[in-house]
Amino acid sequence: MLTSILAQGSTTDFVAGADEVSLGILVLRVAAGLTMAAHGHAKFFKGGRIAGTGRWFDSMGMRPGRVHALLAASTEVGAGLLLALGLFTPLACLAFVALMVVAGYTVHFNNGFFSVNNGYELNFLFSVVAIGIATVGAGKYSLDYQFGLIENFDGVVGLLIAAVGGVGAAIGQLALFYRPPAAD
Repeated sequence: MLTSILAQGSTTDFVAGADEVSLGILVLRVAAGLTMAAHGHAKFFKGGRIAGTGRWFDSMGMRPGRVHALLAASTEVGAGLLLALGLFTPLACLAFVALMVVAGYTVHFNNGFFSVNNGYELNFLFSVVAIGIATVGAGKYSLDYQFGLIENFDGVVGLLIAAVGGVGAAIGQLALFYRPPAAD
């Protein structure tokens, strides 16, 4: 296809086909998914591990901290791998949004938007990527497509699962478990 575009001398008439869109979605899914899985892996095996992450969660008001550390790390690994594989994609995207809303609110929100100031910029981007992928679907280079899973769960339904479900899950978790320490 590229050679035909170059031969024409213009790319203004080019519209990506299903193969190109699926390939682009694959790149996004794998990059975002493996990045999220790496965050969970780090909670399990790097730095303070689950014990240290649990103490940090306790200090910011996510109690019980150890339980939330285990849940966050497991969800990051699980949702990340599911998204990278394109398996149960709308649910993986819901988990991404829930994780990022909780992290953005509890850790980053008071620092403003930009990540250079430890703001919620990356939480926002991960959430938008997840919602976008849930909306367009995992593409044909996914296990969802290969196994015929989750048909009719893209478009508005995928968007609602990821965005409304993810934000709803985050609000529920924050309402039930987030008790920030009193300001000094």
